[in-house]
Amino acid sequence: MMINQMLNIKYPIFQGAMANIATPEFAAAVSESGALGIIGTGAMNAKQVQESIQKIRSLTDKPFGINVMLMNPETDAIMEVIAQNHVPVVTTGAGNPGKYMEMLKASGTKVFPVVASVALAIRMERAGADGIIAEGTEAGGHVNEQTTMALLPQVVDAVNIPVIAAGGIADGRGFNAALSLGACGVQLGTCLLASEECPIHENYKNAVLKAKDTDTVVTGRTLNTPVRILKNSMSRQYLKLEKAGAEPEEMEKLTLGGLRRAVFEGDIKTGSVMMGQVAGLCKEIRPLSEIFEDMMNDSKKQLEELKKKIEECQC
Repeated sequence: MMINQMLNIKYPIFQGAMANIATPEFAAAVSESGALGIIGTGAMNAKQVQESIQKIRSLTDKPFGINVMLMNPETDAIMEVIAQNHVPVVTTGAGNPGKYMEMLKASGTKVFPVVASVALAIRMERAGADGIIAEGTEAGGHVNEQTTMALLPQVVDAVNIPVIAAGGIADGRGFNAALSLGACGVQLGTCLLASEECPIHENYKNAVLKAKDTDTVVTGRTLNTPVRILKNSMSRQYLKLEKAGAEPEEMEKLTLGGLRRAVFEGDIKTGSVMMGQVAGLCKEIRPLSEIFEDMMNDSKKQLEELKKKIEECQC
């Protein structure tokens, strides 16, 4: 079963919970356009999550999701708010949501942890997850080592619940590749930065449009906190400090407030401009509805061309 049938949405597409970007307003716009909008709660407290749920429900009657970073000290209270409000979907990161499964399931909420390894995917299935989001290192923001193309089929083979592909997907070709590897849907992030509705500074959007395939870099690997961002003066300085073996505190000072500066002030030189490698495929600002519809139409067109290629292989 495709994920859109499972969740009663038009397209089998999740919106990534991008920090400082995945607001209730943006998530509502995504849901209204046929995909699953997701609010990124980040470091929110329970009251702010309650207000975010109320806000999105005032903007759309379509299904939506909430992303919870399990390292947040408010997680227990946040999960209670989510259950009390019967939120359709929860995605999780940075931890094991197992202790919340019974409460969430009783409220009708479906849980989709984001994973970067087969072992974690298996653990999440055993914990009671309804599905898995397998995210490759091509993605923007916090990443791990494995590529989507290598990780996805291994996760699909290892679990018996739906798997959603994330990382490096921006058009019908990427969508079809994910389905060919066993996914029942995809999660998009970077290509949605180039949408009319995305609440980021114009400088940030233009940086996505101008980015080439080699214009992102992963910082923080030596600290076990890898983050994929745009190559700029800040990231270059950060990598120099990493190579020199600088103290973590010194590197943290360099990035402090960097994402907020990029998102709200348009600081693309010293800000933390998170984007994935697939930014090189994003060439224009378009409405969300057009991005999703074009992906599905492109998928159908590409499938017809692929069928011809396969037939040509049979000599």
